[in-house]
Amino acid sequence: MNRALYVAKTGLEAQDFRLAAISNNLANANTYGYKAGRAEFNDLLYQNVRQPGAQANQDESSTLPSGLQLGTGVKAIGVQKIHTQGNAMVTDNQLDVMIQGNGFFQVLDQDGNINYTRDGSFQVNQNGDLVTSAGHLVEPNINIPLNSTEVFIASDGTVSAKLPGDPTPAQLGQLQLATFINPAGLDSIGQNYYKESLASGTPNVKAPQTEEAGSLLQGALESSNVNTVEELIGMIEAQRTYEMNSKAIKAADGMMSYLNNNV
Repeated sequence: MNRALYVAKTGLEAQDFRLAAISNNLANANTYGYKAGRAEFNDLLYQNVRQPGAQANQDESSTLPSGLQLGTGVKAIGVQKIHTQGNAMVTDNQLDVMIQGNGFFQVLDQDGNINYTRDGSFQVNQNGDLVTSAGHLVEPNINIPLNSTEVFIASDGTVSAKLPGDPTPAQLGQLQLATFINPAGLDSIGQNYYKESLASGTPNVKAPQTEEAGSLLQGALESSNVNTVEELIGMIEAQRTYEMNSKAIKAADGMMSYLNNNV
């Protein structure tokens, strides 16, 4: 079969993959703490018809200045998460917390495993425990008395609450943040959660305002870092590139049709 057909086919698949990654970014443009993903590609193997630098003739001092290498297309190799800071969305909700730095909140799933998130839209469950919107406990556990009139979360993670008849807020605990040497290597598992992986490295748990973990801001949430303008431009590029690859297939088909009809 015509080589160009196979090469253009890989181009169609690559642009379809890129468009899917862009669509996921746009779909999560309003997801708290969401980090945009960037599709990445590699060129495929090459057919070496003439190796560059090979000996041109019997004279060893004469070598080929260029080669003849035919590429076989492109393939998608991954979607890299871009962990840049999202914008602050002021909500004035006393249980909304935003991380200003590189850290992640720790939460426990239903099996007791620790997951990580940048989504600080916390609530309390029936026991007064601080939980995520999915009901997962924040780690370390913070229990807020049911008769609290006001909750304070300081920039260093200290949580305190004002109780009836006591003018001095009672300290309830301190939120902790986890950092990773390679946050792009975290395993995305949905519900705004990540899991540790071999690529991310092990978590380094520390108090807010420690090193690069970042400080906390009560009454605000981190918006996604999706740049919708860039995504729309990327979507147009993907569409145009897809069209060009489809035209390459049409051209290759036209050449084969010419041979069939005229040779």
